[in-house]
Amino acid sequence: MMRLLVTGSSGLIGSEMVSHYAVQGWEVHGVDNNMRADFFGPPGDTRCNQARLQALHPQFHHHEMDIRDRQAVLECLEQLQPDLVVHAAAQPSHDLAASRPFDDFDINAAGTLNLLEATRRHAPDAVFIHLSTNKVYGDRPNSIRLKELDTRWDYDDPAYVNGITEDFSIDQSKHSLFGASKVAADVMVQEYGRYFGMQTCCLRGGCLTGPHHSGVELHGFLSHLIKCNVAGKVYLVFGYQGKQVRDNIHARDVALFTQAFFENPRGGEVYNLGGGRDNSVSILEAFDKIAAISGRPMQWEYVDKNREGDHICYISDLSKMKAHYPDWDITKSLDDVFREIYTASAAAVA
Repeated sequence: MMRLLVTGSSGLIGSEMVSHYAVQGWEVHGVDNNMRADFFGPPGDTRCNQARLQALHPQFHHHEMDIRDRQAVLECLEQLQPDLVVHAAAQPSHDLAASRPFDDFDINAAGTLNLLEATRRHAPDAVFIHLSTNKVYGDRPNSIRLKELDTRWDYDDPAYVNGITEDFSIDQSKHSLFGASKVAADVMVQEYGRYFGMQTCCLRGGCLTGPHHSGVELHGFLSHLIKCNVAGKVYLVFGYQGKQVRDNIHARDVALFTQAFFENPRGGEVYNLGGGRDNSVSILEAFDKIAAISGRPMQWEYVDKNREGDHICYISDLSKMKAHYPDWDITKSLDDVFREIYTASAAAVA
């Protein structure tokens, strides 16, 4: 029986990994300590996901563990010796990182190192997949020539018609402290692949989303936006006229890519992971889309200051992923994503 270890197993991506591999008969071990509730309060609590997974999947084993605890991580890997490690645990907010820099770096950078070294020592043949972020590019994407359309910003340079590729510079730009800690983790994952010959990859995620996302104002924009619409709450728009663009990928498609990589792994790879142009949406467009589904107009207010290091327009170029793994593609459309999150949010407040 194949064995998976997933960190952040109660979160959006982690819980999707648990479900995806458990139904295929894998023995699944999840590491989580509900730090999201500590970061974001009750709206960020992920214990409901943990309980759901434990009820649905008998082969799922929860481990209450903090990845900053180096000895615990070493002992965990020594005991389990997994075939696949999916590292999805993180401090995920660039706003929060500024007020909690030690927590941010210790979790995102040092925690990743703990997992890498424990894997090298005790499961060196395992495939190691790290959920990185497009924030490793800092605010450099804002240097791309843009054009302002009625409802969104878009690239005005034909070189970026399909989005941003993996050779885009990560250097000499403003990342936020969160982006900087994720750069450290990202480069370390690459290095363990290149230096030690391990099978590793970094998935530089855009907006990863889905119905099991505990979205809050500081992280998880689409989930939070739809929840605000369902509950009749005011959504705050931070700068850029509300025309900032993100490409959204459903957690299910992330899980499908991890399986494709596991079945044909590479060393020290990097992929930009998002929904691509077809799944891109601006905040203003998202307001209209959810209002059409719910029948409830969006209530929102504008704050005339963008978040530090925030992207004006970010679309992932998926060409490299599709070239390396031609059987993988996006299966969940933007409409699918909106409908699923709306259904889950409406059920939660019913």
